[in-house]
Amino acid sequence: MTFLNAYWKNLVLINYEIDPSVLLPYVPKGTELDFFNGKCYVSVVGFMFMNTKVLGIKLPGHVNFEEVNLRFYVKHNDKRGVVFIKEIVPKPLITWVANSIYHEHYETHKMKHRWIEDNNCKQFEYQWKLKNNWQSILVETEKEYTDIIDGSEEQFITEHYFGYTKYGNTTYEYEVVHPSWRQLKVTNFKIDVNFESNYGASFKFIDQVKPTSVILAEGSDVSVKNKKTIHR
Repeated sequence: MTFLNAYWKNLVLINYEIDPSVLLPYVPKGTELDFFNGKCYVSVVGFMFMNTKVLGIKLPGHVNFEEVNLRFYVKHNDKRGVVFIKEIVPKPLITWVANSIYHEHYETHKMKHRWIEDNNCKQFEYQWKLKNNWQSILVETEKEYTDIIDGSEEQFITEHYFGYTKYGNTTYEYEVVHPSWRQLKVTNFKIDVNFESNYGASFKFIDQVKPTSVILAEGSDVSVKNKKTIHR
């Protein structure tokens, strides 16, 4: 069964290489870290939920909204998926539903976004307010979409089609269905995020390192299936 349908639009994905040992405490049982060319990654992802339906119903005031998350990559047998360190949205009901039903790690904060296009480029920015300080990720891109190349880092980052979360000693899996995405080439970016305040001391180092890649993915319709328990 499908739990949620939405259109995920204009995804900013900022990717960092990370020491695998930092992520081990977050890895759900039955899964293992997924590597690309021997490297382990964590990503900051900002995007818009649009035309959102929960169990086929549009909830008033919860149809279009921003999300920013920090995630990493795992696999379970032949399935490749993601695990979320934290997901931020501006809607308390979304936070309650995701944390209660899917045992995710949502928080509710004020958020806003800005999309701009001129004759030369496009800009995409997502912001969220942590205490009294606005956090921001911004990218500037070319205007024409291109396909994501098979075997590239960009394909590795964007094509994980399962989510995994742990609740005590139990691991849950849910499928995320969407087609391959196109991308806009990123020409410039700006990151104004306090990683320690947002995600804890283990991720403070990100303040001092450069991303391995920054992606702007077009997005598409997405279906999130009902969760199920996995066994090792």
